[in-house]
Amino acid sequence: QVQLVESGGGLVQAGGSLRLSCGASGRTFISIVMGWFRQAPGKEREFVGVIRGSASSTLYADSVKGRFTISRDNAKNTVYLQMNSLKPEDTAVYYCAAKSRWRAVSSWSEYDYWGQGTQVTVSS
Repeated sequence: QVQLVESGGGLVQAGGSLRLSCGASGRTFISIVMGWFRQAPGKEREFVGVIRGSASSTLYADSVKGRFTISRDNAKNTVYLQMNSLKPEDTAVYYCAAKSRWRAVSSWSEYDYWGQGTQVTVSS
């Protein structure tokens, strides 16, 4: 079992920045693949990015590439999503998720554990 808790959401103006955090407990954190997803009202859950357990690899959705950065601190069992140059279309509930293997990492249905989500609202 893995428990995930996100924090750091809020309201920001377009062009601003936010950093989301996701704390994990319950398993050896370094072995876990950690992904970020988001879901806007009336839309499907969307892949944002993912980081390998060793932090040796990351992958991002085209819509956030160059603006968002995922990192992790395995000593603190925490993964981060640094979001810069935010746009109104980034408004969504953001979720962190965990899985064991680096496979089909952009598919939300492949993840075993989810946080409760944190709201990010970007005003124009």
